[in-house]
Amino acid sequence: MEMNDMVIVSVDDHICEPPNLFDNQLSGELLATAPKFLSDRNGKNFWSYQGYVRPSVGLNAVVGRPFDEYGMEPTSLDQLREGCYDVHARIDDMDVNGIAASMNFGNSISFDGQTFHRAPDKKLALRHMQAYNDWHYDEWCMAYPGRFIPIGVLPTWDMNATVAEIHRLARKGFRTVQMNENPTVQGLPSIHNEYWDPFFKAINDTDMTIALHIGSGNPAPHASMETPIEAWITTMPMSVAQGVADWLQLEELHQYPDMRIAISEGSIGWIPYFMERADFSNWRHKTWTHSRFQELKPSELLKRHFLHCYLWDPFGLQNLDVIGEDNVAYEVDYPHSDALWPDAPEYLWEHVKHLSDTVIDKVTHGNALRFFQFDDLFKNFGCEEVTVGALRAKAKAKGVDTTPRSSGGARPMADDRPVTSGDIMSMMKEQADAREAEPA
Repeated sequence: MEMNDMVIVSVDDHICEPPNLFDNQLSGELLATAPKFLSDRNGKNFWSYQGYVRPSVGLNAVVGRPFDEYGMEPTSLDQLREGCYDVHARIDDMDVNGIAASMNFGNSISFDGQTFHRAPDKKLALRHMQAYNDWHYDEWCMAYPGRFIPIGVLPTWDMNATVAEIHRLARKGFRTVQMNENPTVQGLPSIHNEYWDPFFKAINDTDMTIALHIGSGNPAPHASMETPIEAWITTMPMSVAQGVADWLQLEELHQYPDMRIAISEGSIGWIPYFMERADFSNWRHKTWTHSRFQELKPSELLKRHFLHCYLWDPFGLQNLDVIGEDNVAYEVDYPHSDALWPDAPEYLWEHVKHLSDTVIDKVTHGNALRFFQFDDLFKNFGCEEVTVGALRAKAKAKGVDTTPRSSGGARPMADDRPVTSGDIMSMMKEQADAREAEPA
């Protein structure tokens, strides 16, 4: 196998939702009360819903900028590459990056439907969340069948509505849903509470995959407001370990042996030690802790149920024999600053070329298609049509431009000292305050 022969599926990318998000899904009062895409007096965009303002339309959506213009803004769509919010431009950007298929988390609703969870009128929030799911499937994913893995959001504040939505999404064609890895931050019971019993039953009755994205329930901690932001960025993937440890202790993993949980943007290099530590902790403590793990080891259950998604982890790929070659999938994280675009295949190939062709296929696309129950890629395309080489040839024929574009976006600070966690948090608070002060 050569680089251009790879078929790459990215299991973690993002959409910066367009202003017309709800226009084709709703009408009348439901459309009038849906989340609104607005602009402040300075021309900066934001989303507003039932008194909640989400100040950034493109948090860290800096793909295609020069490196020195990376940051946690932009604050308006005109600072973004069109592929962030336009599905046709997204396909072009996938083609030029050799990406055959992609799973896209939202931005305006957060990774767990936070926008709807915060809304005081939950009856409206449920209907608007359903409209979001329908838009995601009908207008984004089905614009190019086979190129996008649908992922739904759930009204987990209401378990009856959640179960109903899981079944509705399954009938529609979804095979994956997202939720907060730690629902206690939403004021809900922990995943170990019986509140979630109907949820797990519905997930398994419909053969759904659960995707847990880093940063939703257990955000990466930072030591202080004076800590350089680079330290915070460094620890972000590893912060997911807390959530993985919690989910690994879930009783339902023993009850439902086929349940699938994807850890989105968590990376893989830390997994061997995590497995080792989990097994050691169980060996030394399982008697007094009344552990569910008496014969089965935690590491064995981790391999049975979890998919670990990474974007840059050569160390992890050197240790696939420990992690499990069936438990790893690739992601680009378009359009965020970590995203390897438009040269993901070059970097990926350097990291996987020591593997056998069979294992390369698993890591680049096979595990993703299996774990997310996504057979639409090869139903709609022959393998030879979606290789890196074939997709890039299409992009070249269309003249897709990858020249870095200056956005003119605001910087978090003007002097030359390292940008700190406090600088970023202050910048985001100022943006939120400014939009909340805007007249309705």
